[in-house]
Amino acid sequence: MSKQKSRNTGIEMALRRTLHGAGFRYRVHRRPVKGVRREADLVFGPARVAVFVDGCFWHGCPEHATWPKNNAEFWREKIETNRRRDADTDARLHEAGWLAVRIWEHETVEVAADRVITAVRQRR
Repeated sequence: MSKQKSRNTGIEMALRRTLHGAGFRYRVHRRPVKGVRREADLVFGPARVAVFVDGCFWHGCPEHATWPKNNAEFWREKIETNRRRDADTDARLHEAGWLAVRIWEHETVEVAADRVITAVRQRR
């Protein structure tokens, strides 16, 4: 599992290329809110939109999550902890006036980019 990328994954890079090509500018791997030790994959500062690209396994995707049979209790707790942290992050950002957009790794780049573009435009 240590070889799994946590940054610059395929979907993340494709999303960045698509958004950049559409004329959108953003910061990469930044903390949107000071004092909250959570890093977003893309940050649109002026619009206050933070984009998180979540892996289906690590974040317990409702469509594609699989539960390992080896060391099952450890992995279930790990994934559930990630889900709780994601919900807490979304709530903290909301309290600070930010919008968290969560993209699943299985989403097509076009659908994901449309969601991000819509969110950023609505908040400008």
